[in-house]
Amino acid sequence: MNRILKRIFDVMIAGSALILLAPIIALVAVMIYLRMGRPVLFRQMRPGYKGVPFVFLKFRTMADMYDGSGALLSDEVRLTNYGKMLRRLSLDELPQLWNVLKGEMSLVGPRPLLMRYLERYTPEQARRQEVRPGITGWAQVNGRNALTWEEKFEKDVWYVDHMSAWLDARILVKTIWRVLCRQGINQTGVATAEEFMGSQLECANGWMGNRESGLETAPKQR
Repeated sequence: MNRILKRIFDVMIAGSALILLAPIIALVAVMIYLRMGRPVLFRQMRPGYKGVPFVFLKFRTMADMYDGSGALLSDEVRLTNYGKMLRRLSLDELPQLWNVLKGEMSLVGPRPLLMRYLERYTPEQARRQEVRPGITGWAQVNGRNALTWEEKFEKDVWYVDHMSAWLDARILVKTIWRVLCRQGINQTGVATAEEFMGSQLECANGWMGNRESGLETAPKQR
């Protein structure tokens, strides 16, 4: 029943937010188009509930820039000033309200990471896939990218074990405060989160094996 109420809450809030924030969403989209051109949205396959892939949406924050050999330049180089502003204000996350409305995500839950990470999780870390991924979560309001990967996953699993309407409300309120204070947006010294390579060697034969390999469409976490 708790999950049914959570879904009803998600639909009500996400639907209302899409209507109320439509002018802001439109303005951000126009500015991205004028500054970086198409595409306006960043789309990528991410693992959802039970690891089932879905198309994850964000506003684009990086320019397409390549070196002489045709390889993408680093995130630090491609992240535009406008993109940095969107990330500081978390405006790049607004398209995920559509993911929530479709039932692919929840307002609150572990963040959807890269498909290739599934085979690197320990069995305990893989439990983060037992709920729908969220726009924000327990890890995001308790350190976000300032945490190590292991600390993030510990908090994700803690959320899975303690999920409730009261906890979700608390996380949403704390998220607003964190955004206003601009805390934990990036790891120190890097533009985006460093790649998770696994907590131990045994992760190479982890929860999903190699079943989902090849679905990741971009080189780094955004």
